[in-house]
Amino acid sequence: MIIEQPRPLVIIPARFSEDASALRYEAEVAAAKLLQAIWDAGGEPLVVHPTALQEPQVDTLRRRLWMTDAILLPGGGDLSPRWYGQQPHPTLYHVDETQDAFDLALARWAIADKIPLLAICRGSQVVNVALGGTLVQDMTEQIGRTHRKFVHDIELDDDSPLREVVTDDRITISCSHHQCIADLGENLAAAAHAADGTIEAVTLDDHAGWYLGVQWHLEDLADTDPIQQSIFQAFVAAAT
Repeated sequence: MIIEQPRPLVIIPARFSEDASALRYEAEVAAAKLLQAIWDAGGEPLVVHPTALQEPQVDTLRRRLWMTDAILLPGGGDLSPRWYGQQPHPTLYHVDETQDAFDLALARWAIADKIPLLAICRGSQVVNVALGGTLVQDMTEQIGRTHRKFVHDIELDDDSPLREVVTDDRITISCSHHQCIADLGENLAAAAHAADGTIEAVTLDDHAGWYLGVQWHLEDLADTDPIQQSIFQAFVAAAT
């Protein structure tokens, strides 16, 4: 009898949804394409309930999610600007501070315990804020850039660690966000930029664990673009 090796367990926090037609009421959801990309890369995606956390938050997560092999922070609504000391812009949407606190704690736990961490769109912004950085709350109004439902090319920085995964200098990405990184958090370094200067990928200097933050939704194209799927494969391989 052939015994299949267990897949690395990838923890993904659910996103709160006001309604879901199949469930009748409020729901907690994850993007199907994201789960499929993790599965196709050899991982076992596990969507978990974001709970209100008491201090010390990281210790709470260690006890609850002790079985974790890797953590993925997905896209979602806006992060409350109170976490980085600003007043809210009127265009913020789907802000939920329980979701924020849970994601921020997951980010800090992954970094502290060197757990492989992939952060996508909002997830990358969460990590930036967790490390003391700030965000542009509305790119269109505050800096005159628009990245909503935006497919475009980006250039990898010359010294980008992404080059260990992606062999091309330029890749096509799918974005859908109205916020972006402003000031980088501690030890974070830009790894790719859009033509308009927006930071599209970040890595973490002097970090013994695996970390990549991307501003785009690589799951959008992962089923047709081997470059996007290769990032998921590198992430899952780091958890093996």
